[in-house]
Amino acid sequence: VLIAVGRDACTRNIGLDTIGVKINEKNGKVPVNDEEQTNVPYVYAIGDILDGKLELTPVAIQAGKLLARRLYGGSSTKCDYINVPTTVFTPLEYGSCGLAEERAIEEYGKQNLEVYHTLFWPLEWTVPGRDNNTCYAKIICSKHDNNRVIGFHVLGPNAGEVTQGFAAAIKCGLTKELLDETIGIHPTCAEVFTTMDITKSSGQDITQRGC
Repeated sequence: VLIAVGRDACTRNIGLDTIGVKINEKNGKVPVNDEEQTNVPYVYAIGDILDGKLELTPVAIQAGKLLARRLYGGSSTKCDYINVPTTVFTPLEYGSCGLAEERAIEEYGKQNLEVYHTLFWPLEWTVPGRDNNTCYAKIICSKHDNNRVIGFHVLGPNAGEVTQGFAAAIKCGLTKELLDETIGIHPTCAEVFTTMDITKSSGQDITQRGC
């Protein structure tokens, strides 16, 4: 049984039109600038109500804290809506941080990216004899920015835990070189990101036959 529970922006009957705040008529969400400011300078919006932003509770909490600090604490730090780690908690988890490959191509151009990827499997799967190439890892790097990691993707057990750790590194400007210089913990799923050497553009086979 699949239950898809969405969010509805209930903005049409709260008086926004009275003060001139614009909303997206298609979905009721509120367009804002990079400081969560609406078209009315003294009205701000945060969280799931934002048009084109992520509907994630931790994002709303972070945006709210940063907005309060900018308004009352003299801060200038804005919320980063790109490098947000998130996970789909399916039986085999999927985690990501940064840009999807399609979005990265739109923003940077395919010729300016290098995509590294591989199939892998947890060592403990050897005992029950599960498929050796069920899990997948991918990073998207910007060629003209020291191969900085702008997209991180992993499909495998505990992907949420893996992604949360790498998200901090991505916020610090993680590059492919730094990943290559990092010593992996064997046998873990996350170590695959320290040994990736096959690019998507090469067309090489990414299936694995041993640990």
